[in-house]
Amino acid sequence: MLISQATYIWIDGSNPTQTLRSKMKVIPLAAPTRNPSDFPQWSFDGSSTYQAVGHDSDLILQPVCVLDDPIIGKSNYLVLCEVLNPDGAPHISNKRARLVKLQKATAVQDPWIGFEQEYTLFDGQQPLGWPDRGYPAPQGPFYCGVGADEVFGRELVDEHAQACIDAGIMLYGTNAEVMPGQWEFQVGYRGIASETADPVTVSDHLWLARWLLYRLGEDHGISATLHPKPVKGDWNGAGKHTNFSTQAMRNPKTGMAAIEEAVQALEKRHNAHIAVYGHDLELRLTGKHETAHMSQFLAGVGHRGASIRIPRPVATQGCGYLEDRRPGANANPYEVAAMLLETICVSQKEHEAVVC
Repeated sequence: MLISQATYIWIDGSNPTQTLRSKMKVIPLAAPTRNPSDFPQWSFDGSSTYQAVGHDSDLILQPVCVLDDPIIGKSNYLVLCEVLNPDGAPHISNKRARLVKLQKATAVQDPWIGFEQEYTLFDGQQPLGWPDRGYPAPQGPFYCGVGADEVFGRELVDEHAQACIDAGIMLYGTNAEVMPGQWEFQVGYRGIASETADPVTVSDHLWLARWLLYRLGEDHGISATLHPKPVKGDWNGAGKHTNFSTQAMRNPKTGMAAIEEAVQALEKRHNAHIAVYGHDLELRLTGKHETAHMSQFLAGVGHRGASIRIPRPVATQGCGYLEDRRPGANANPYEVAAMLLETICVSQKEHEAVVC
């Protein structure tokens, strides 16, 4: 019998941007496991997480994704949960349940997704590495830079990357970003046969990677923010570029035609996507700093100022994926993924039947 510490992690009801909560439960297990069904439901006080009122506050945590806990160590677990009402129905703040439904409805198209999560490290009220007064040198030398005068926070970034790998998260890279103190990690397809890059799994992994970033930041006295424009002025904002493909897009015979059809569908529903792509998105999508303006839809090959970028190697090979550059760093990956599935994979006449 194993006595394990299981950290139950869920997404709260904060508005306009949901945040993570967690608490630890000691659980006896017969053997090491990653099966969510081996972990019991657990209740919590929803009135303290903006998800219920005080006179009727009990909500349910339903385990849905279990990974190894890289901080506590062997035979301890990170348990990502959906939030349910007492009757077992998804809580209104539970965005994952809708994505699960959409993924099942579009499974025949075998959609894959990947997220490029940008974030900014802060030391108190100041971005990490910034002078106490004034500003650092203009952006330019910091992107993928090296050296104590160009990158700040690498110790935490490297620790976070190893923790993600140890946990089993589908991390496939990290890099310093354009603004000093700003970084990015990517989660998604890695070419490993035993892994699946379906939207639900990758979105789950991104939420757990975010939790690990915040948790490890506690040990360093550093906080990570996902605000899409953490510093005003001539600095890049923080996004969550989203790479998306279907089987038809990845097929050399149908790839570019399927990608072009997807781009046309995305243009028609541009405003619907913008509405769920993160709070304060207008501060980032200004038409400057490698973004298209929020009110415009632009697409192009190799175009980093577009709403949708088709990577040049994809255009050359005639198949692959598209990159949606609109989501802000603080966007809920479940909502981003659901919108892409709904727009690209579900025909207009099927929308109501699938989404309702």
